[in-house]
Amino acid sequence: MLIVNGVVHTMENGIIPCGFVLIKGSRIAQTGPMSALPEDAGPGGLIDAAGGHILPGFIDAHCHLGLYGCGGAEDDLNDCAAPCTPQLRALDGVNPLNPYFEEARRAGVTCVHTGPGSANPIGGQSVLLKTAGTVIDRMAVRAPAAMKFALGENPKKTHKDHGPATRMATAALIRDKLTQALAYGAKFARAQADGALDEPEFDPQLDALRPVAAGRLPAHFHAHRADDIATAVRLSKEFGLDCAIVHGTEGRLIADFLAKEGIPVITGPFLTDRSKPELQGLAMDNTAILARAGVQTAICTDHPETPIALLPFCAAMAARAGMDEEEALAAITVNAACICGAGDRLGSLSPGKDADIVVMDGHPFHWRTRVTHVLIDGLEVI
Repeated sequence: MLIVNGVVHTMENGIIPCGFVLIKGSRIAQTGPMSALPEDAGPGGLIDAAGGHILPGFIDAHCHLGLYGCGGAEDDLNDCAAPCTPQLRALDGVNPLNPYFEEARRAGVTCVHTGPGSANPIGGQSVLLKTAGTVIDRMAVRAPAAMKFALGENPKKTHKDHGPATRMATAALIRDKLTQALAYGAKFARAQADGALDEPEFDPQLDALRPVAAGRLPAHFHAHRADDIATAVRLSKEFGLDCAIVHGTEGRLIADFLAKEGIPVITGPFLTDRSKPELQGLAMDNTAILARAGVQTAICTDHPETPIALLPFCAAMAARAGMDEEEALAAITVNAACICGAGDRLGSLSPGKDADIVVMDGHPFHWRTRVTHVLIDGLEVI
């Protein structure tokens, strides 16, 4: 497959004003200016971008796609039987035939990081998956991709009789579970080292938290307010977690702190109303301020809070609010891929990466621009 005559946004090696992308199988083989187009490009289809723009497929770094259906049907977002449910896997709950998957593809969204909601202090394991397919196991890029933690109002107000009622209690509950997971993991390590047969009795919650406590599985913290963000960082430093902040609505107020700590932030949704107290500090320029401070940022829809198809528009609004345009594109491509642990496969038009590509008939941030072609793993899906 060969895509020609487009403005190529490589996202790692600059912009090629008029270039091509060569695809072999499911991977990108080569990019370059039209003057360097190889004569032996090989058999396959041809897409003429006709002066449009060629980009990596867009990535929503945090949403609930497939776990929530139209009008609230198929609501598998939160399981409130217990405050902490780290053993739950989004892989077991996502419906790939949910109609929003097609809407995502048509908007150029080729990959999403989807998982549990924020009702529980520890909600479960998320999954990073492509948006084309009928069987989740074949669509998954990383499973699990992260463990979902939540701070602030949502976990505080959900479990009235059997869970935390304050921010202090939420943090204490998370701290207690991580401490138990560390001890549980240490017992396993000792048993393996000694060749013992008496490993600790299996605990599904602690077993799911073992890779998180060991720093092998990222911890994604739902946090809006600045103080909740700081609590997430505090907990992560205590336990050596690989932390990312999700939402970070007031992140701009502590941008220098986040930059110094090296904590990435997945911002959004910001195309929404202030529907709860934590969103009082909602500001469109939040992402721009964080990026200027040196914080690695991605942009999410938090679908269904903002419909998944509006992800490119969210990036456009961030640019309108002061974010550099290519940095805003990075927030839904290469930065999103890196924060979700798939920078080696996704997010840029670099040779060797998955051929997830979007072709548009104009600049991606122009309101009249349309998606003309979408490829996932080298196959046209739109």
